[in-house]
Amino acid sequence: MSHKFKIGQRVCRPQLGLPGDRGAGEVFEVLRLMPEDQTGEPSYRVRTQGGERAVRESDLVAAPRA
Repeated sequence: MSHKFKIGQRVCRPQLGLPGDRGAGEVFEVLRLMPEDQTGEPSYRVRTQGGERAVRESDLVAAPRA
């Protein structure tokens, strides 16, 4: 499986409307493409307001253009 997003692309987590769902709607920048996990799903290293974190591709959507 190949990566859907590219380095430098802006992405965000979709809003699910769940109680306590923090971070939904926050825009991240893709810093690095990471290897696929055990299930074959690609991951990304993204920059957040608080630093950096790893995120699975299924947890991201392309951010709306500003």
